Amino acid sequence: MRHRRIESIVDAVGHTPMVRLRSLERETPEVQIYLKLEYANPGGSVKDRPARQMMLDAIADGRLTKDRVLIDSTSGNTGVAYSLFGAALGYRVQLVMPENVSQARKDITRAYGTELVFSDPMEGSDGAIRHCKALVEAEPERYFYPDQYANPSNPKAHFLGTGAEILEQVGDRITHFVTGLGTSGTMMGTTRRLKQHSRPITCVAVEPAQPFHGLEGLKHMGSSIVPPIFDAGLPDEILPVETEDGWDMSDRIAADEGLHVGHSTGANVFGALTLAKRIGRGCVVTLAPDRGDRYFAPQRWEKHYEW
Repeated sequence: MRHRRIESIVDAVGHTPMVRLRSLERETPEVQIYLKLEYANPGGSVKDRPARQMMLDAIADGRLTKDRVLIDSTSGNTGVAYSLFGAALGYRVQLVMPENVSQARKDITRAYGTELVFSDPMEGSDGAIRHCKALVEAEPERYFYPDQYANPSNPKAHFLGTGAEILEQVGDRITHFVTGLGTSGTMMGTTRRLKQHSRPITCVAVEPAQPFHGLEGLKHMGSSIVPPIFDAGLPDEILPVETEDGWDMSDRIAADEGLHVGHSTGANVFGALTLAKRIGRGCVVTLAPDRGDRYFAPQRWEKHYEW
C-alpha cells in the first residue's frame, strides 16, 4: 500500500498511518495510546473522507452534475476537501463559512478556484448552515447541496474507511476509541464499524465543555443545531473537554512527539489520555483531524502575492 500507484488524487484518500504516543504512555504504563494521522490525507484533514464519498455518491446517482454548483457550509476542512476534489473532477464549488475561520483555510480553498461566501462570525457554524440553506432555497436549480450534517455518505465514508483501517492497524488490541463531535460523521461511522468487531470496543465522543469555546471544528451539542446524522445513543460516553486542555495538549504533543496538530486533535488526545488513566489497562485509539498550520494567521511582515 505504501508504494501504490494511483490514477487521480481522488484515489489518494485513506490508508493514513497510526503512531504510538509513548510520551503520554509514561502516565499510563498499562495502556497503549495510538493517534491515527488523518492529516496525511491529500487535502490535509479527516474531512477528505466524507467530502470524497458525498461527491462520488452524488455523481453516481445524478444529483451532482457539471451544470450545478456544489455548495455547503463548512468551518474550513471540508471546504478544502470539496475544493480539492472539485478541481480534480471538474465541478464548481461555492462555500459558506464563518468570516472568522483561519486565513489559511480561506487561502487554500480559493487557490483551487472556489468561491467563498462569509456568514456572521458570531453565529459560528450554525450561522453558516442557515446562510447556506437560504442561498439554496433562493436558487434550488443552481446548486447541489450535499449538506454534510445530514448526508448519510458522511458517516458511510468512516464506516468503509476509518473504522476498517483502525481494525487492520491494531486489530484485537483496541479496547477504546475516542474522537470529537463536529458533524459527528467520524464518530458515527467509525463507531458503527468498530461495534461490528468480534470483541467489544468502547467508543467515547469528545465535545467542548462549554457552548462558547475555542476548539474549532467541534460542536457543543446541547447548545447547537444537532446534525441529523448524529445518534446520541451510539457513543458509549460523551466526554467534555475544556478549550485550554485541548490547546495545551496540542502544544504538548508537538513538543514531546514532534506532531504539530490542530486543537481538535489536542482535545481528542486529552480525551484519550483521560480515558487511559481511568481504565488502567487496554489500547486507546484516537484521531488527528488536521495539522496545526491550518490555524496559522499571516503576519504583518509577510508578503502578499498577486497571482
